[in-house]
Amino acid sequence: MARQTATKAPVRKPVTTGGVFLSFAPWIIFGVVAGPSTWEYAALAALVASIVLSGQDLLHGRLRVLDITGIVFFAVLSVLALALDRAQLDWLEQYAQVISNGLVAVVALGSLFTDPFTAQYAREQTPPEVWDSPVFRHINRVLTAVWGAAFALMAVSTWLAVRHPAQDDWFNWVVPIALLVVAVKFTARYPESYKARTT
Repeated sequence: MARQTATKAPVRKPVTTGGVFLSFAPWIIFGVVAGPSTWEYAALAALVASIVLSGQDLLHGRLRVLDITGIVFFAVLSVLALALDRAQLDWLEQYAQVISNGLVAVVALGSLFTDPFTAQYAREQTPPEVWDSPVFRHINRVLTAVWGAAFALMAVSTWLAVRHPAQDDWFNWVVPIALLVVAVKFTARYPESYKARTT
C-alpha cells in the first residue's frame, strides 16, 4: 500500500502567557493584600508575581509598558520598605493603594498618546496586516481608555476609603471589584461587537 503523507498544519505562533489580564494580576494582588500593616508584603508578592508572569516574555524581548511599570514600581516599594523606618513610611502605608491605582491609570491613559497599551497584547493574537487598520486602532484606543478610566476611579475610591474609614469596605472592596468586573466584561465583548457594527 502506498504510504500516505500527512500534511502538516501551519504552526501558529503561540499566544504568550503575559496577556492583558495577567499583566493586571500583580496590581490586583497588591490592591487586595495591601493595608496599613501589610503593604510591604503586598509589594513583595506583587513584585514576585510581576517577574513570574512576565519573565518569559521579557527574556524574549517582548517589553510591555504595564509589565515594566509593575516590576519597577513594586521593586521601589520593596526597597523603601527595607530602607526606611515605619515613621517615614506612614504616608505610604495610608496611600499605597491610591498610588498604585493612580499609576496604572496614568500609564494606561498616557499610552493613548503613543501606542495604546492593549494593542501590545492584541498584536500577539492578530496578523500584522491588521495592526494599522482603523478598526484595530479604534478598538484598542477604546479598551485602553476603559481600563485607564477604571483604575482612575479605583484611585478615587481608595482615596475616599482613607478619608472615610467607616466606609472602608465599600471604597476599598465593593467599588474597585465592580469596576474591574465591568472592565473585564467590556474587554471581552467590545471588540467583536464593534467589528460586527463596522462590517
